Amino acid sequence: MDINRRRFVSGLGAVGLAGVAGCTGNDGGGGGDDVDANVGMVYATGGLGDGSFNDQAQTGIQNAADEFDINYDEVQPGEVSEFSSQQQQFAQSTSPDYDLVSCIGFLQGDALSENAEQYPDQSFQIVDTVVDADSVASYVFAEHEGSFLTGLMAGQLTGMEFEAGAGATTSDSTNVGFVGGIESDLIQKFEAGYVSGVKHASEDVEVQTSYVGDFNDPSGGKEAAISMYDSGADIIYHAAGNTGTGVFEAAKEQGRFAIGVDRDQSVTAESYADVILASMVKRVDTAVYNAVEETVNDEFEGGRTVPLGLEEDGVEAVYGQDLGGEIPQEVKDAVASVRDEIIAGDIDVPDSP
Repeated sequence: MDINRRRFVSGLGAVGLAGVAGCTGNDGGGGGDDVDANVGMVYATGGLGDGSFNDQAQTGIQNAADEFDINYDEVQPGEVSEFSSQQQQFAQSTSPDYDLVSCIGFLQGDALSENAEQYPDQSFQIVDTVVDADSVASYVFAEHEGSFLTGLMAGQLTGMEFEAGAGATTSDSTNVGFVGGIESDLIQKFEAGYVSGVKHASEDVEVQTSYVGDFNDPSGGKEAAISMYDSGADIIYHAAGNTGTGVFEAAKEQGRFAIGVDRDQSVTAESYADVILASMVKRVDTAVYNAVEETVNDEFEGGRTVPLGLEEDGVEAVYGQDLGGEIPQEVKDAVASVRDEIIAGDIDVPDSP
């Protein structure tokens, strides 16, 4: 198998992709027609290194590059306003000609709706929202289902005297929290599932919620989390991208617990593994990999929505590498049982607060 090629394209402006032809991939060459597919990756705001959503998407393209002879180029938009031009630059490129443009994150939906119409012959993938266009395959996750499981765990643990790693529950409250990034229909799915799971454990548990308004504001995440911990929260679940790093910082400082998102953050944010009870993993990597595989095999189909829930292993609750072994078996058994009930349709998880 040929060595796969990657170029990292940063700060794209009017010069466009043609202006970075001198960038090299990891075999010293750029993209071209000598590969099975050329893929353009447009990441969500917050960028790579977030330890969650974008990094999970990058894992998908890296896994595809390990398996297939592909070239992929990457851009990290700093603002929502950059999505449209960066999608266009991949779609307009002829050297290389991109077989697939993968758009990561629901905030790209508006820009892609316009660009899909403007470039009907370009194949696009979008993750986390639906774009109704013949050239777009939309991959959406049942975040509320996976979040229900983390909420059930949190709701049970806050009612116990539980100590593990660097964290402990308080004996005088049954209280948990949720910190979101940008308040939107998507992030509210995380909130709705989590709160529903908490209440399934016990109606008496109080749930605090807060939206920071940004996916790349760790200081804002920390401030929101400290306020919740000071108000009695034992455990906080975040769906906030890099903003969630601040939640982990607060948990460690306050001697409480946190729940990660999108990836196993006890691994990707290892310095906080002693306070991360679990993570609600979204298999964005699988969505990206599958779209690339279909492209390589000439099987990619636009105009469809691909659902990824618990039944499809699109989401899952993963216990932390340090603390997972400390969580009582009765809690784990309850989570496993409820997971089966959700898949069987016996529990209907709400997707909005």
